[in-house]
This record gives sequence, structure tokens and C-alpha cells, in this order.
Amino acid sequence: MTTSLDVTDFGAVPGGRGDAAPAIVAALQAATARAGRVTVRFPPGEYHLWPDGAPRRELYVSNTVGDDPAWRDKTIAVLVEAADDLVISGAGARLVLHGLQTTFAVIDSRRVRIEGLEFDFAVPTVVDATVVDAGVTAGRAFRVISVPEATLFSVEGRSVRWHGEPIGAGAYAWEGYDALEYSQVHDPAGGRTRRAPNPLFDRVRKATRVGRRTIRLDYDHGEAPADAGLVYQMRRTTRDHPGGLVLDSAAVTLSGVVFRFLHGFGIVAQASRDVGIESCEFRTPPGTGRHSAGFADFVQFSGCSGRAVVRDCLFDGPHDDPVNVHGTYLRVAGQPGPRTLELEYAHPETAGIPQFAPGDRVEIVDRETLLPIAVAAVERVRQPSGRDHDVPLRTIVVTVGSALPGGLSGRAAVENVTRTPSVHLARNVFRNVPTRGVLVTTRRKVLIEDNRFERTGMSAVYVSGDATEWWESGPVRDLTVRGNEIVEPGGPAVFVDPRNPGSDPAHPVHHGVVVEGNRFVLDGVPALDAKDTGGLRFRDNAIAHVGVPAWDLVLRSCPGADVGPGEGGAPLRIMEESRDRPL
Repeated sequence: MTTSLDVTDFGAVPGGRGDAAPAIVAALQAATARAGRVTVRFPPGEYHLWPDGAPRRELYVSNTVGDDPAWRDKTIAVLVEAADDLVISGAGARLVLHGLQTTFAVIDSRRVRIEGLEFDFAVPTVVDATVVDAGVTAGRAFRVISVPEATLFSVEGRSVRWHGEPIGAGAYAWEGYDALEYSQVHDPAGGRTRRAPNPLFDRVRKATRVGRRTIRLDYDHGEAPADAGLVYQMRRTTRDHPGGLVLDSAAVTLSGVVFRFLHGFGIVAQASRDVGIESCEFRTPPGTGRHSAGFADFVQFSGCSGRAVVRDCLFDGPHDDPVNVHGTYLRVAGQPGPRTLELEYAHPETAGIPQFAPGDRVEIVDRETLLPIAVAAVERVRQPSGRDHDVPLRTIVVTVGSALPGGLSGRAAVENVTRTPSVHLARNVFRNVPTRGVLVTTRRKVLIEDNRFERTGMSAVYVSGDATEWWESGPVRDLTVRGNEIVEPGGPAVFVDPRNPGSDPAHPVHHGVVVEGNRFVLDGVPALDAKDTGGLRFRDNAIAHVGVPAWDLVLRSCPGADVGPGEGGAPLRIMEESRDRPL
């Protein structure tokens, strides 16, 4: 039997301007206290959620702010904790967040489904500035920029101060000046977004507010701007919150949810099992002048297991990768015993997260080659909890069940290979992406099929793995890319690029990559660029080159590659190592 609860019974008023956060907290607490299946309903209408009434939790999340004490506590608009068999349903309900918040978090829960809700921010933390006019008058250049209704600003001398809403005692939720810390450029006419310099605030002589949403910038030079119509997307760089969070949970599904903006680092599924994202939309509200739907990535699976499924979604307008699936390499910092390793988080944006449980299988790899040195089972571990700072946040001490080789300190990294998911990405659309469309590094089965990638700033599909930079593990063993349409990517359409400084042609890093039945429209880049990949197969793909010609395939240290002709028997041009040969 299903119990149904309505947020209006707890004081939420659809269409009201009051803070709905306390009512939502009460409704969800009541739902988790009930036995059996419970549905929490949001009637249609707009709900405003302020940080003062929202729950806060100390949490450490992959690729955010690491162990920075300034951002230990995360404010969460919709928090589900310790739930079992819960549905949150809200077709026609729009949740507007104020300040800096995580849209939702599902923590320590099982069988949770969130469907139909729409999330947005009253004041997004990215500024989208459109150049509506530009030219030269009296020998001096000028631009007129327009910003969306939701963007708050003031003109102060020759600078523009961007800011969020007043929160608490009157301080702004966030603020910054001019180009902020990071910029990218969106071309609405060309349907392309790229990382590029921002000239808006270079050599400004005068800044003038000329309308409610428009600013004129006059310069001390006479070089005519040639960027009318472009949108400069500007933000700070601190990923203080995850955009959404699924933590230590299982069987969690997002269905038909609309994300108009995600502050921080996207939706992170961390240490969770069987997470699905289906028929969701990541896109700004049409007609608002807003183009940035995400502060960074849209979706990331970190240290997950079971199945990671993303299907029938629209990804439009992130500031980083729409989908990223990976584990985490930990650097071996010490070897206090024959079966004990002291490990450390190497990247400053990831720390404080538990990585192991007794019985988990770990693989120790050489950082130079990314090739395995040893495999062992975890017996015991001393590590952070991910919920507090009572123990060191950057180090883990793990003891395994068998003796390990010596000399691992400094030269080796460790991956938990138990926490690696299988992946299915199907029928999604990726557009206005400045980076890669999909990043994936997992040794279990990966199927990327029937997606459309439109003019990604870099590769459409990127396979990496590294123990030197982002420390995102690990090797690919069974990856199929089929039936996709990849249109004019900014880098190799499919890029298999392990970041191993030392390469051993006899022992490749990745294996089992199949690229078949795709349609590529390419401008100056190959359909496939692969390095240190064994048993690669490339068959029955349609390749059309427009603009700048390029190789069809680039293969570097790829033993046993099986490359067939293109669609209809068309010959392919291949660059293999330093030699080229038509096939």
C-alpha cells in the first residue's frame, strides 16, 4: 500500500513568495518515518526555497572544494535521508532556489524516484552577457552588452559588480567584478560554445548603465569589436556545492526532471549503486537571454557500482563535461608494512571521501604506465567518513590480505575496482558544450548508442585515465560506441587518450573498444584518435569531411586493431604511428 503526502499539507503554498523550505523539510521527514512506499507530491505552481530554512550537512564531494573548511557545510534545498521506497512527484511544480544551494540530495537511501520537478535559481551564478551592439565612435571602440532579467549588477566607475541576492545580515550570496574568474564564449547563431579569452573588460575607459538590463563599455582604443551577437559566459571558479547529490544510496532514478540551472559541480552520484537519469532536461528557460544551464559538469558518477544509466536526456549549455564516469586513483605516499599502504588524495578538489570497505578488491598501478602491479583484497582501512573532519581528510591507510611488492611509495596509485559501474548512455542530445560530451573510464561494460553530439568544443567521447593530473581512474575493458551522430566536434570525435607518460606497445592500457555504425561529420579532426589501446575495432562508420581535411583514423600503439572500410565499402585514410596508409 502506498501512502501519499502533499507538501501543501505541511505549509507549502504553490505560487506564494514565502519560504517553502521548512514545509518541504517537514514533508520529507514525515515520509521517511512511514513504513512502506510513500509518495510526496508537489502540486503545480512555483515554490521558493531560501537557504535560511534549508537543512545543512557537512559533506565531502568529488571534484568540488576538497577539504576547504570554508565550504564543509552544504545547504540542500530538497534533502532525502535514510529513505526506503520513496517517490517525489511534481509535474508542473517549479522550485526556485535562492542563494547558494544544492538542488537535491539523496543520502543513505534505497529505491528513491524523483519525477517531474523543475529546478531553477532566482539569480544564477553565471553571468550571460550578450553583445547587442559594437563599433567605433569618435575614434574609440565600444560595446553594448545585455544581461538577463535574473542577473543582478551595479556599475561602479569603470567596473561592473555582479552579485547574488542579499542573504542573512545583508551580504550578497556571491559577488565579483567584470570578467570574474572564468569565461567562455557562446555563439547562438553557430550553435557552438568554446573556451576563449574575454575581451569585454580589457582597457575599459568608461562603463555606463544605459538601460535596465544593458551596459555600455567604452574603450581607450580604436579597434572595432567583431563579436556582436556573441554571449560571454562569466563565473567564479569555486565549486562550493554539488548541483545535486546521490550519496551512499542505491536504486535512485531521476525521471522527467528539468534543471534550468545547476550551481557548483553538477549532479554527483558518489559511492552509489544503480543510478538512472532518464528523460531529463538540462537547459535554461527559453527566451530569457540565459544560455548557461550549469556552473560546471552536468552529471558525474564517481566511485559508483551497479549500473549507471543516462538516456533520453537533453544536455544544453554546461561549463564543463555533460557526463563523466570515473573512479579515483589515490597516490601511494608510504608503505609502513608489507601489507599496508598509506594513500593520499592528490587533486586539491577531491578529499575527505571514504574509498574502501573490507572485501573490496583494489588494483595497484604504475603511475608512469598505468599498468597493474598487484591486485589485493582490503582487510581493514582507516579513512575519512565523508561526513565529518574528525580524522585526516587527505590520507587513507589500507591493509590488504596479501603481501605487496616493495618500492610502491611515490611511483604507484591505487584504484578500488569493486566500485566501478557498467554504463549505458542512449538517445541523449549534447549541444552548446565547450568541452567533451562524455568522459568515461570504467572497466565494466560501457555502451554509448544512438546519441547526437552537436559541435562539442572538444571530443564527443573521451576515454582517459590518469594518475598525474585529475587522478580519474581507470582502464576501459569493454566499450562500444555505435549508432551515434557526431557533428563537427572540436577534437577527435572519439578520443582514447590514457595519460600515461610511459608507453609499452606490448601492454596497452585500454582494451575492447568498438566503434561501429556511427555517422561522423568532421571538420579538421579524425573520427577516431586512439593511443595504447589493444583489440580496437572500427567498422561500418559513415564519415563526411567538411572544411579542413583530416585523417579518418589516428592510431598510436594500438596492437591488434581491426579496421574495416567505411559505410558502403569506402576506403579510410589512417595515420598509424608516423606512417600513413590508405586501407
